[in-house]
Amino acid sequence: MERPPWSLDGRVALVASASRGIGRAIAQELSQCGARVAITARNSPALEQAAEEIQKQSGNPVLAVAAHSRKEQERRAAVDKTVDAFGRLDMLVYNTGINPVGTTPAIDLDLDSVRRMFDTNVLGALGYAQLAWHAWMEEHGGSILMITTVGASGTCRLAAYSATKAALQRLTLDLADQLAPKVRVNALAPAFVQTSFMDSVSEMPHSTVAASYPMNRVGEVADVGHAAAFLLSPQASWITGTVLPIDGGKSVATITHDRAHPPMDRPVH
Repeated sequence: MERPPWSLDGRVALVASASRGIGRAIAQELSQCGARVAITARNSPALEQAAEEIQKQSGNPVLAVAAHSRKEQERRAAVDKTVDAFGRLDMLVYNTGINPVGTTPAIDLDLDSVRRMFDTNVLGALGYAQLAWHAWMEEHGGSILMITTVGASGTCRLAAYSATKAALQRLTLDLADQLAPKVRVNALAPAFVQTSFMDSVSEMPHSTVAASYPMNRVGEVADVGHAAAFLLSPQASWITGTVLPIDGGKSVATITHDRAHPPMDRPVH
């Protein structure tokens, strides 16, 4: 694999929820850029396999830590094990996002399920950020990246999920302001990216979705991985508080009247 134009040599990253999909693509890209990476997930066998494959491809150490993002003690253990293994923690990526309620209308949502989603999708991110700050970044600096969705700021049929990701985007902006200049905090907001999560909430064929994007294709996990590595790298040292859409131009398609694109109202990552 060709080496990216920026280097993360000597740096350490912790990527939450990285055994597959977008999280794994981000971990793989960071490792390919030279970083030592710790990855978490609940499924230990899948996690171990992902770590082994990423390490084999990049040649850089990858640590697998079984951890549930909603559980405080497991978040703490993941941060502690990362620092113990690699001696530092320069980058934190929060990729965790659950949606047990699917496309249920807001008026019919089970509130306990919604609470669990906010605990996982929002408070889990804040908990990891607090731990990373106190463990390393407060003294040494660093970079934090949240993974949200374009649905957080647009119309979609994922009421609860989009609400949690909108809260995460707001949290991103507040952390960016409060932790500067030592720590940069940004977010990526993917649209329709080919993952099992995406397929679980949308029944539309990929070709139909692709037709609604100016770039005429759905996203790939590598698209998000490349953008993540850039925002976490020193080359983005003057970028903080940014929520970057990765949407194949979808955000401009709604105001471009000369394109014959059908509407896409279920943007998720």
